[in-house]
Amino acid sequence: MTAQNLLVELFVEELPPKALKKLGDAFASVLADQLKAQGLAPTDAVVTAFASPRRLAAHVTGVLARAADKAVSQKLMPVNVGLDSSGQPTPALLKRLSALGADASAVAGLKRAPDGKAEALFYESVAPGAALAAGLQKALDEALAKLPIPKVMSYQLETDCELPGWTSVNFVRPAHGLVALHGSAVVPVKALGLKAGNTTHGHRFEATVSPVVLKDADGYALTLLGDGAVIASFAERKAEIVRQLGAAAAKVGGGCKPIEDDALLDEVTALVERPNVLICEFENQFLDVPQECLILTMKANQKYFPMLDAQGKLTNKFLVVSNISPTDASAVIGGNERVVRPRLADAKFFFDQDRKKTLASRVEGLGKVVYHNKLGTQGERTERVRAIARAIGQQLGGDVLAKSADTAAQLAKTDLLTDMVGEFPELQGIMGGYYARHDGMTEDIAFAIEDHYKPRFAGDELPRNMTGVVVALADKLETLVGMFGIGNLPTGDKDPFALRRHALGVVRMLVEKDLSVELTWLLFNAGDPFGDKINRDRTADVNALAAFIYDRIAGSLREQGGTAQEVDAVLALKPQRLGDVPKRLAAVRTFAALSEAPALAAANKRIGNILKKSEGEGAAVQQALLVEAAEQALFAAMQATVPDANAKFEAGDYTASLQALAALRAPVDAFFDGVMVNADDPALKANRLGLLRQLHDAMNRVADLSRLAT
Repeated sequence: MTAQNLLVELFVEELPPKALKKLGDAFASVLADQLKAQGLAPTDAVVTAFASPRRLAAHVTGVLARAADKAVSQKLMPVNVGLDSSGQPTPALLKRLSALGADASAVAGLKRAPDGKAEALFYESVAPGAALAAGLQKALDEALAKLPIPKVMSYQLETDCELPGWTSVNFVRPAHGLVALHGSAVVPVKALGLKAGNTTHGHRFEATVSPVVLKDADGYALTLLGDGAVIASFAERKAEIVRQLGAAAAKVGGGCKPIEDDALLDEVTALVERPNVLICEFENQFLDVPQECLILTMKANQKYFPMLDAQGKLTNKFLVVSNISPTDASAVIGGNERVVRPRLADAKFFFDQDRKKTLASRVEGLGKVVYHNKLGTQGERTERVRAIARAIGQQLGGDVLAKSADTAAQLAKTDLLTDMVGEFPELQGIMGGYYARHDGMTEDIAFAIEDHYKPRFAGDELPRNMTGVVVALADKLETLVGMFGIGNLPTGDKDPFALRRHALGVVRMLVEKDLSVELTWLLFNAGDPFGDKINRDRTADVNALAAFIYDRIAGSLREQGGTAQEVDAVLALKPQRLGDVPKRLAAVRTFAALSEAPALAAANKRIGNILKKSEGEGAAVQQALLVEAAEQALFAAMQATVPDANAKFEAGDYTASLQALAALRAPVDAFFDGVMVNADDPALKANRLGLLRQLHDAMNRVADLSRLAT
C-alpha cells in the first residue's frame, strides 16, 4: 500500500489566544496517535502541528490509504464448556460462534491453549485493516473531543438535508471550514457539520486569493504563506516576532531592548497571522509614574512590548506587533499611540490620587475589608501579622528588628485600599513600597512592604532585608496557621489559598537565610494571636502543619537531586532548624559514599528494631558488666569515637561527625557476631541494651541512618 502525507485543517473564528498553543499541540498529537493506533500511520511518523488565530491543523507523514490486515485471536470459553464428552460443540459454543459470524464448520479450526489452570478455545480470524476515510473520521472525532477547550460555546448551523432547519453545534469557536488531504486527494470526512475539502482562507485583509486552494498536503504551509499571507506554524510565527523585536530594538539603539515575557510573547503570537513589529512612543511625562504600573498596563491591556534602556529603566518607546503590513504604517503607529495614552493617563491619575493619603491613614480602613468569614477582616489579620512579626523579630534581632518589622507589618496591606492596586492587583506590595517612600519611610521599611509577598512563585527572589524576611515569614505563617486552624486544607490539585506555595516560601526563607529559629516555636507563636478563632487543639494543628511543611521540604530536596533514602534519613528526625537540613543532607550523602556506610546503616536498623521490642528496658552502662570481649571492644571504641563525633555535631560540622562514626563499623559487626543481647541474666541484658541505646543515639544525631539500609 502506498503511503502519502496527510494534512487536516479546521478553519474557525478567532480562537482564545492564551489557549491557542495548547489547542494546536493537542489537536495534532491526538489525531496522530489515533491514526497510529489504527495502523494507518507508522509509529515513527513525523507530526507537525499548526496553530494560528483562525486555524488548527496537523501534518502527518507516511499515512496509508488502508491499514494492513491484522490477525485476531479471540478467547471463546473453556474447552470443557465448549465441547461435550464426545468432542462435539455445545449449544453455548455454537451461539458464540454465530455471534462472531461463524458456524459449526469453524469448530475444527479452533485453537486450544492454556488459560490459567484450564484450557480454553480460541477463534482466530483476520480483521481487515481500517480504510483511511473511516480511520481518519474516528481520529478526527477523538481529537476534537479531547481538545483542552477552556470554554465551549454553542452556535447554529443550517442542516444539510432537503428540509430546511438548523442544528446546534458545541465548540470553542464557530467552525467554517474543514480540509483533509491525503497527498492531493480529499478524504471524505466530516466534523462540526462541515464536509472536508481542499480550500481554506488566508489573512482577512492581505490574502492574495480567497479562498486559498491547497493542491496537496505537503504544500500547506507554503501555499498559506504565499497566497494567504499567513504563517501557519505557531513556532515559526513566534520566532519571526522575536526576530523583528530584536531588529526594532537595534533600530531604536542606545542599548534598548524589549521586555522579556514568554507568556506575553505566546499570547501575541496567538493574536496575529503574519506579524509586523512597529516602533511607537508616548510622552515623557508619564515616566514619572512607577515603571511597574506603565509596564503592566501596556502588557496586560494592550499586549505591547515596553522598551527598557541598558540599565533596565523604562523608556518612552514601546513595540507593537501588528497583524497588518501597510506600505505606510504611520496610521497604525498613530492609532496605537492614541490608544495607549488614556491607559497611561489613568495610571498617572491613580498614582497622583493615591499619594494624597498616607499609608498610615489607610490602616483603619482595613477593618472594613473582609479577609475570611471565620478569620475576620484584613484589619484583624494585620494585627495578627504584626504580633507574629514582633515575636520573630525579637528572636532574630532584638528590639530594633522587632520594631521595624512591626511598622512594616502594620502598613504592608494598606496599598490594597489604593486606586492603583484596585485597578492592578498584581502591583500589591510594589505600590506599597513606592507610597511608603513618599510618606518618608526608610528604605528598610519600604523594601519590607514591597517584598513581604516574596517568594511569590518557584524561583522568585527572597526579601532583600531582614525586616522584609520577618514580615514575609509572619504573613505566610499567619495564612498557614489560620487555614489549618479552621480546617481549610488543600485537597488534591485544589489549593485556593496557595498553602503549598506559602509553605515553600517559609522553607526557602528559613533554609536560604539560615535563620536561627525553630519550626515548632514558629508555629506555636504564630497561633497565639488568633485567640478563639482557630481550633483549640493547638498541638494537633501544629503537628499537622509541621508535617505539611516537611512534605514540601522533602519534595524540594528531591527535585534538587537528593535521593529518597537520603532525604528520608534527614527528615525522619524532624530537624527544627531548617537551615541545617541542606548541611545534614550533604553530610548524609558523603557518609553514604563511605565503604562502612552499608554495614553501619544495616546495624543501625537492627539496633532500632531491638530497642523497639525492648521499650523501657536498658540502663546506664556499667563497665563491670561488660563480660564479653566484643562488647568491651565496642564500649572502648565508643568512648574514643562518640565524644569527638558529638563535638563536631555541636560545632555544626555534620559531615565530620558522621565520618568519625565510620570507625565503629568493625566493633559493631564484632558485637553482633559474638554477643547475645537478650542474655538470660537480666542485668547483662539491661546493660547491653543500654550500650545499644547509647550507640543508637550517637549514630542518629545527624540523620536516621537506618533509612539508608537497603
